[in-house]
Amino acid sequence: TILDEVERRRGISAALVYPFMRSLMESPFPAPGKTIKVKTFLPGSGNEVLELRRPMDSRLEHVDFECLFTCLSVRQLIRIFASLLLERRVIFVADKLSTLSSCSHAVVALLYPFSWQHTFIPVLPASMIDIVCCPTPFLVGLLSSSLPKLKELPVEEALMVNLGSDRFIRQMDDEDTLLPRKLQAALEQALERKNELISQDSDSDSDDECNTLNGLVSEVFIRFFVETIGHYSLFLTQNEKGERAFQREAFRKSVASKSIRRFLEVFMESQMFAGFIQDRELRKCRAKGLFEQRVEQYLEELPDTEQSGMNKFLRGLGNKMKFLHKKN
Repeated sequence: TILDEVERRRGISAALVYPFMRSLMESPFPAPGKTIKVKTFLPGSGNEVLELRRPMDSRLEHVDFECLFTCLSVRQLIRIFASLLLERRVIFVADKLSTLSSCSHAVVALLYPFSWQHTFIPVLPASMIDIVCCPTPFLVGLLSSSLPKLKELPVEEALMVNLGSDRFIRQMDDEDTLLPRKLQAALEQALERKNELISQDSDSDSDDECNTLNGLVSEVFIRFFVETIGHYSLFLTQNEKGERAFQREAFRKSVASKSIRRFLEVFMESQMFAGFIQDRELRKCRAKGLFEQRVEQYLEELPDTEQSGMNKFLRGLGNKMKFLHKKN
């Protein structure tokens, strides 16, 4: 918005840019979700007020989950999500650069509040295709024209996904068993019903963000992480020096569900999980993002409910999206 305004002024006279930038710099930087008003003067138009709103949660600003559902079935998407969570090698193949780019960025956004810690090349040039032979985790995208060459290379165990046909070119055959069974079923059910849920919620008075595909899909995957690691903050202890330490084993053993405990055994060894916990250990104050808000709500309701798979998952999602209460 600022750059558009600068360009509009520059088109009239370069001298008009500086006063605008000065008034902008004198304005306070808005808090998440808040709006600031910048007063400006433009010859011919007189005084103008430019409103600048900082998004509540900016991580989805340049992400479009629609492309994932255009290219992939829900079941395939969840298998890819599971493979990335356990930091495996994943290769996307598509005819268009735009498909590779948008799907790669979207699938990584599903990992929030975690961040992909390894090689990430949404569009890998054909001349660098040998990178897929490296033994470390990666997520790379290749144009379909490189597929014959890809099949000749000695690629270690990897999940190869054809985004044009919703098929796995190569897989490890255990992708359906990586996530806790009941939570995987809940994920599938919520995503299969996504259009119905969005249209019902658009009639309610909940946040605008939940009336969109991006908002709903984000909430569904956040709920998965809330159910699996939402109790993490209870196991961050502080010593006399004020240093925080995470009680790993106590955290894992505190989970009632055997399948979630088994999942955590593997997931807790990932760099993704290590980075997440290290960030929380080093913070002077508590993290305050959308995930932390959902965790707070989850911990408040925890004493009243035991882990009960799908209904609890959907009910928890329903605390954010009231329509789910009507359906369950």
